[in-house]
Amino acid sequence: MVDFEVSELPPSEHPEEGETAPDFTRPLVNREFWEDVSLSELTAEGPVLLVFTPMDGDFPATYVWNELRDRAWDEGRDLQVVGLSISTPYEHRGFIHEREMEYALFSDPANDVGREYGIDHELDGMTGISEPRPAVFLLDADRTVRYAWVAEEWPDFPEYDEIEDAIESL
Repeated sequence: MVDFEVSELPPSEHPEEGETAPDFTRPLVNREFWEDVSLSELTAEGPVLLVFTPMDGDFPATYVWNELRDRAWDEGRDLQVVGLSISTPYEHRGFIHEREMEYALFSDPANDVGREYGIDHELDGMTGISEPRPAVFLLDADRTVRYAWVAEEWPDFPEYDEIEDAIESL
């Protein structure tokens, strides 16, 4: 385990269960290429688990994606698991290959989506740089939030069993 200091994060005003998640369009990166895709295009195909992480390569993102890869919630289900961070498409492609992931990742270097979701926070010691705090939103075809979890401290990790229960109840 990495040695780190826990920091409390300020309250967030993120989409709650029952609310409609904001739509956005960003480059969506998979193992082969990237293209601009909207969240609503993905949800039109079925439920989406939208996972916000800090930048690729930091340990929270690595731990979260390793856990999600191992749980493979999308296998045999009508569910897409996608991520979003401030990392560039080039960084995402390297991260996907390094982690041997089958999930696609949205690239949002300016953190506009994090701000729109009310989950952005400034990085200590990096003026003008912000990232989304770790968060998970389970969305149905109308982008209605069926489950929401947002980190209250850094680092913080989702309750994976709660997410699994929410997926099972779709």
